Amino acid sequence: EVQLVESGGDLVQAGGSLRLSCAASGFTLNDYAIGWLRQAPGKKRDGVSCITGSDGGTYYADSVKGRFTISRDNAKNTVYLQMNGLKPDETGVYYCVAERLTYGVPLCFTPLTNFRSWGQGTQVTVSS
Repeated sequence: EVQLVESGGDLVQAGGSLRLSCAASGFTLNDYAIGWLRQAPGKKRDGVSCITGSDGGTYYADSVKGRFTISRDNAKNTVYLQMNGLKPDETGVYYCVAERLTYGVPLCFTPLTNFRSWGQGTQVTVSS
């Protein structure tokens, strides 16, 4: 059974940093694309970042490029999202999502909301 457990959410001041973790079980990272979605209060879920397990290819939303870094630790079966320079409008629940890789399909460049495995989410609050 695929399971994803997020952690690392917290209250932080604008300009601060957080590192989110997504601990995966029931599968190996090399076989999946792992993404992060954000749901701000009253807004739809937006894709933030994604990493492909097989080759480590990454995707970032334009709004976070240069500030957020996604990475993985295969030994720990964990994906991280390092978030620097956080802004108040980046407040929300951050979800880790996963989808098994399909040959020839660049999953990280498809809507992350279509990924079928989801964690429970972790709250990030950025104060101004």
